[in-house]
Amino acid sequence: MRLLLDTNALLWWLADDRKLSDEAREAIGNVDHSVYVSAVTVWEIVIKRRLGKLELPDNWAEVVANQPLCRLPVTWDHALRVAHLPDVHRDPFDRMLVAQAIEEDLVLVTGDKLLAQYAIPILQA
Repeated sequence: MRLLLDTNALLWWLADDRKLSDEAREAIGNVDHSVYVSAVTVWEIVIKRRLGKLELPDNWAEVVANQPLCRLPVTWDHALRVAHLPDVHRDPFDRMLVAQAIEEDLVLVTGDKLLAQYAIPILQA
């Protein structure tokens, strides 16, 4: 299985937070699965941290980098895919994650119920 973590799923995984479902925790921890974190997620964390909406230690990026996670850059195709998404969700970060999941054939790990309205596989965070 190839997974793409949304921001909350990543943060809950790193903090070993019980908000993360047992199914998601098991899938993320499975060494046979490829688990991706998008540059979009890192960008969202940076912005929310700077605005004071998210408290994380100063070494958060190093902690993420030391996880067995695959980095997913944003590509031209990802950006173009956003134009073809229905207006289900207005959050630009989430819309890009949906586009990336479509383009890269990934299962999106998210707790956002709105994202289930897109035609993509979802694993409930």
